[in-house]
Formats: sequence, structure tokens, C-alpha cells
Amino acid sequence: MRGAFCLECGRCESYADLMPWGLKRYQHTGQSHFVTFSCYHRRPLFTTDTSRQTFETALERVRRNFRLRVYAYVVMPEHVHLLVSEPERDTLAYAVKSLKQGVARRLIGEAEQFWQKRYYDFNVRNHEQFVEKVHYIHWNPVRRGLCERPEDWPWSSFLHHATGADGRVEIESEWTARKRGTRRRKTSCSSRTSPLKPTPGLNGAPSHFQSLNPEPTQARGCPTQRDFRCVGQGMA
Repeated sequence: MRGAFCLECGRCESYADLMPWGLKRYQHTGQSHFVTFSCYHRRPLFTTDTSRQTFETALERVRRNFRLRVYAYVVMPEHVHLLVSEPERDTLAYAVKSLKQGVARRLIGEAEQFWQKRYYDFNVRNHEQFVEKVHYIHWNPVRRGLCERPEDWPWSSFLHHATGADGRVEIESEWTARKRGTRRRKTSCSSRTSPLKPTPGLNGAPSHFQSLNPEPTQARGCPTQRDFRCVGQGMA
């Protein structure tokens, strides 16, 4: 219990270092989830561009197949952090299992095992926790000494949040909501039909992007572009 308390309060240097047994998972809550899982015995198995691209491709596959939303991620040499919604299809636990299995099948090679069996899952309950987890994810490579700035590490969602650039993984953000709104308006105009009504977020919950109007409604808990202009404050 003490390890879980330290993790929740952010007092430990790395979430990947403490994943105690017996953690109770709270899923089907409509909340976002901060998920961490590590390579077997913390071995650095993501040290090449190919291996990191393989993970990103697998994450995008799982995003599409399970209809979950990816808010932020980072691929570190020996572990991964994700900030995601609960999937519309099946459970988050099964989505994580599918992701890990897909990556392992492609990268395990002659290794005995690719992933640690457990993973850490933290329920994000409010906007402050959401922004804190996004910042933690993007600044992880800097804290580890892998780069000087978050934008120097291409294996994360930072550049999308900062610039709107598209990558291998579709990131749920203010940028993405605006692009969807633009596509819907173009479709509406070309078909000469009435404008599409705003669509609720996954799980029918209003806690994430629920309106795709020209100026999309900011999701509760989701960071704004202003949050990312202040991303460096107190995080180094």
C-alpha cells in the first residue's frame, strides 16, 4: 500500500520502478487511465528506431480496434507510459494485453520474455491530474538524460500537442477535434445536408471531447494549448 501511495502522490522518481502486486484496478469508470508497463527485467529493448516504430504501429492498431482514445504516450528504452481512455470495445485490460502481445510477437527474437507480466494503472479523476500525467509523460526522456527538451524525443506525443503535427498514433487533442470538425463541415457542405450534431465522446461520457463544432468544446480534464505553453514550468 505504501508503494501505491507514493506512486499516486508522485513522490517516486519513476512509475516503472514501483508496480506492487495486488493493486485493484478500477475500470468501466468512464475515467482516463495513466498506464505504465516495462520490458522484462527492465531490459532496454526499445533502443532502435525500428523497435519504437513497431510499438507505435501496434498502439495505433489497438486504438482503432478497441476504439480507445490516446491522449499522450512515450516510448522509453525499457518501459512505456500511456494516457488513454477506456475502450469502447472490450476492457482496458484486454486492450493492454493485445498491445503487449502484438509488440512481443514482432520484437521478442531470441529473448526469453519481452514484457513484465504486470502493469501499473492509475485512474485520472480531474483536470489537474490529467495535465500532471501528460507533463510527466513528455518530460520523462528529459529527466532520464536522453534529450535536452521534450521536442527532441520523437517517440512521444509531445510534438503533436505542441504543434498539431500528425504521427503514427492518432492523439486525442484540441488539434484533432478541430480537424474532425473541419472534415465534418466539408462533408456536410458537399452533401448539402444539415450540419452534423455534436457527437458524445467514447463510452457516452461527457468527460472527453463531446463537441466537434468550429470551435471545439474543450474536454474536461484534457490539456489546452495554454497548458503546453507552460509545459516547462516546474517540470524539469
